[in-house]
Amino acid sequence: MPLGVDEAGKGPALGSMFAAAVSCPDPDALPAGIADSKRLEPSRREQLADRLRADDRIAVGVAEITPARIDDPETDMNSLAVAAHADAIADCLEAWDRESPVSALCDACDTDADRFARRVREACPDGLEANLEVDARHGADDDAPIVGAASIVAKVERDAHVDALAEEYGPVGSGYPGDPTTREFLEAYVDDHGELPACARESWSTCQDLLADAQQTSLEGF
Repeated sequence: MPLGVDEAGKGPALGSMFAAAVSCPDPDALPAGIADSKRLEPSRREQLADRLRADDRIAVGVAEITPARIDDPETDMNSLAVAAHADAIADCLEAWDRESPVSALCDACDTDADRFARRVREACPDGLEANLEVDARHGADDDAPIVGAASIVAKVERDAHVDALAEEYGPVGSGYPGDPTTREFLEAYVDDHGELPACARESWSTCQDLLADAQQTSLEGF
């Protein structure tokens, strides 16, 4: 059974990273129009994600890596991407007949695709290894529809997460460091509260610099 895995939200300064896994015994059951999520309009991504989840022939799994885990000094983003992929695979295969072989293809989050595949397989929970093969390729979300489907689900999960943050905090932008709305939100929050919001990735240089600037400004005020 083919299974695709991809992530969304590895680089932002705000919010969680998500990984999604999609499995489908018959690749022809995937809806038409599947592509790398970055090539699709948000409304189209949502439509396709809804169709994937509604089809009984297709299984979907999702994993979330929170800002607290991202900021843990004992880990790094490559390791967290491995964990996210492995957790999404496990969630997708929750009802899997363990006697049936599964071939998982990941969009590689490491410069060494073979190493990433090996680490993802090793990170999968005990009991999955026997009939699970894991491969990883750069650009798999463009080349393989099953990985493109996973990229769509992951991006829709990430977008919904950002929407929830906006409901709580007001406009936060995309969460990426280069987004002016995100920077304005972070600057205003630090100015008002003297600390970063709980949704911020404190270990990101963008967040650290803003906090350091605010603390320096406060010291200069004495």
